[in-house]
Amino acid sequence: MPRVSQDQLDARRREILAGARTCFARHGYEGATVRRLEDEIGLSRGAIFHHFRDKESLFLAVAEDDAAAMVATVAEHGLVQVMRDLLGRAAEPPVEATGEPEVAGWLGTQLEVSRRLRTDPEFAKRWAARAEAISAATRERLVRQREAGVLRADVPVDVLAQFLELAYDGLVLHLATGRPADDLEAVLDLVEETVRRR
Repeated sequence: MPRVSQDQLDARRREILAGARTCFARHGYEGATVRRLEDEIGLSRGAIFHHFRDKESLFLAVAEDDAAAMVATVAEHGLVQVMRDLLGRAAEPPVEATGEPEVAGWLGTQLEVSRRLRTDPEFAKRWAARAEAISAATRERLVRQREAGVLRADVPVDVLAQFLELAYDGLVLHLATGRPADDLEAVLDLVEETVRRR
């Protein structure tokens, strides 16, 4: 029997996460049945759960993967860029089959994470470290920007970080409720201008 390389295992894991991300975003955690996961991913339950212990582990892996990508984006480009990326995905054309916008990527995962944080205390405990990583990346970038003379100096970094996190949460809620994403680029420009040195 041929051995499977680590590269092949990693590729399979990425394939499973991509399909699961779409399924969770489209159907929510409860609605993402094993049958729907199989259909979306294109693999049998045996193949899926060979890599992940159960649906809970799969969802957490998707959320962690998205959180890691978000931390990387925040560290390099800032939280406003994450908001711009979300806005860009929300502006994509609707799915032909349903006529509804596709809620994918960070937004879909964020919506499910937000819901589970409110309803599942165990999940909230496990998620706390990921949320702190995002906050830490935001603060570290703001400190670097202040040292470079780009960031306003009259407001503490922690306050600016909270301001940006609240703006992010507000954008997620706005998009989650299906409200229009038109003209929100101008709002994000204002958010960015607010934290910059005048």
